[in-house]
Order: sequence, then structure tokens, then C-alpha cells
Amino acid sequence: MELKDQLQRLATEKNSPCVTISLNTHRTHPDNANDSIKLNNLLKEAENRVIDEFGKRPVASLLEKIKDVANEVDINHNLDSLHIFLSNDTMEIIKSSWSTNNEGVHISDGFAVRSIIKSYNRSNHYLVMLLSQSGVHLYEAVNDGIINEIKNGDFPFSENPHYNTNPDKTSDSKHLDNLVREFLNKVDKALVKVHNETGLDCVVICTEDNYSRLQQVADKPSVYLGYAAINYNERETHQIVKQSWEIIKSLQDERKSKAIADMKEAIAQGKVLTDLQEIYQAAIDGRGELLIVHHNFSQPVLMKDERTFDIIDDVTTPNAIDDITSNIAWEVISKKGEVFFTGQEEIKDLGKMVLKTRY
Repeated sequence: MELKDQLQRLATEKNSPCVTISLNTHRTHPDNANDSIKLNNLLKEAENRVIDEFGKRPVASLLEKIKDVANEVDINHNLDSLHIFLSNDTMEIIKSSWSTNNEGVHISDGFAVRSIIKSYNRSNHYLVMLLSQSGVHLYEAVNDGIINEIKNGDFPFSENPHYNTNPDKTSDSKHLDNLVREFLNKVDKALVKVHNETGLDCVVICTEDNYSRLQQVADKPSVYLGYAAINYNERETHQIVKQSWEIIKSLQDERKSKAIADMKEAIAQGKVLTDLQEIYQAAIDGRGELLIVHHNFSQPVLMKDERTFDIIDDVTTPNAIDDITSNIAWEVISKKGEVFFTGQEEIKDLGKMVLKTRY
């Protein structure tokens, strides 16, 4: 199931109670051995809190899931964080390539999907092209992992067939350059065909010269997100996707910076809300165009009615929503707005949570 579909289902479930468990994890041994200990401690905390608040009989199915879910987690395949969603009707386990600032047990009548929203916003599906004149391979990637190699009538390319056959032109740099451009033009047309079919843009692993030529002959230069210098000794998929992921993360930071600049511009237009209650009401009314949240900010509340709440300090208060920012973020996303969680310094000038409204 795609992350977008998981988020949709989890964010809209209402159950009493919904238990969310989030923790940072490790990809390698021996660090991941401690992940199992931390998870079991959090599961025990969840069990005790559920029993104390709801008793055993009404939530027997949920308690059984809490007891069994650890057996479903293989710590040898952990990423950077783990998120478990449990209710009488649901058991969902999501591993993320991003660490979480929201570790712990969260119990409410809905799931705490903040970390999944952050992962969804940061999730990038793209192409990685390993380009050299000795051959071209094209891969499909999500974040820092290769999903598969694309193989069709064009890819993979064998070595450049456009080589000099005229001895008199061996030293003709313009002629040799044209041969390379002819090869790259064919590669570009094949890449654009894949882009048109998938909607995915591409990071290229190649030399600076080849990337410059590729941009010059490209039918759609905008489909190329950037390039990383090829290392002919490190061309395994896990090595090249590590290079491409650095480019993607840099582009994400640029998007965040642009969003903050847009927010500051909207302040002068009187279209920015900073009061938490006003932000919540605007979000549920569909007025949220752009939401920016500091990644360390969370706020438990106790709902008074459908539109208002009291700010509280104790997340274990009966019927409390552990973190209203999750609810607000989902309302904005589900109504076609944008959400950014960021730790960039510029956010401090705006507040811990700010909303640009559509009107």
C-alpha cells in the first residue's frame, strides 16, 4: 500500500481508543538491538495506559494487538523510525527513512499521523540515470532506495555507438563532440518518453561535461533535477542512489525556504494566522493554503466542541488529543493545501505554527 493511501486511511479513522507508537530506530547492528528493547517498553506503557483508561473487556482486541505486534517487526530491516498504529480494528506498521521528533505513546480517538505526514511530504519518487559513454542505466527510486531498474526498448543503453570511424577526424574536437551529442540526444528522447509515461523527473549520475551537453540537447531540460559526479569505482545501485538522495534533500530544503518566504510575504497581505484555535478553524473550513510547523512543536488539547478546544499540558488527560498539529496538518493536506515541518531558523520569526489562508 502506498504511503498516501495509508495516510488517508489512518488520518480518517475514528476509534476509541487509537494507539500510536513512534520511535527512532537504527539500520544496522548492534544499534538496532536496542530498538527491540525500546519498542517493548513503549508497548508495555501503551498496554498500561489503555487498561487504566478503558479497562480490559471493551478493548480486548486492541490489547491482543499490543501483545502481538512486536512479533511483526523485524529489527534487522529497520530504517530511521518506526510507527505503529493500533485500534480494535487496525494494526498498521510503517517504517520511515526519516527520524521522528514525536517519539512515545499517543492515545486518542484518532491516530497521531504527524510523523507520517512528514514522511509523505518528504517522500520523493524519481528516476536515477547512470550515464556514461560505456552504457546508460535507468532506475526508479523512492527517497534513498532503488525500487527497480527500468528495462524497455531503449534502456539500458549499451556503449555509445556513435564513435569516430574517419582517421582524418581523430583530432577534430568538434566532430567528436557532435558524436557525443548525437548519443546523448537519443538518451534524452528515451528518458523523456519514460518521464511522459510516469511523470517522474530524473537525477543524473555522470561527468560535468556530459551533463552540460545533455542539457543543451534536451527536449525538456526541466525533467532533470540535477547531477552528481560519476565515480567509476562506485557504480552499484546503493552507491549512486546515495548520491542522488543528497540532491533530492537539497531540493527539499529549497522548497521549505521558498515556503517560508511566501509566508512572510503573505503576512503583509493580512493572510496569515498564528493563533492555534484560529488556525484549526480555518483548516477545517478549507481555508488553509500553506501550513508551516516547527518540527519540535506539539500541543495536546481537550476538545470542547467540533470547532474549539482547551490547551492542556498533560497528554494523558482522558479524551485528550495528544497533538492537535496532526489534525490540523491533515485537514490542510486533505483540502489541497501544502504542509511543511521544518527546523530552519527562519521559522522562528513567524512562530511555532503559522497558516497562510486562501482568503
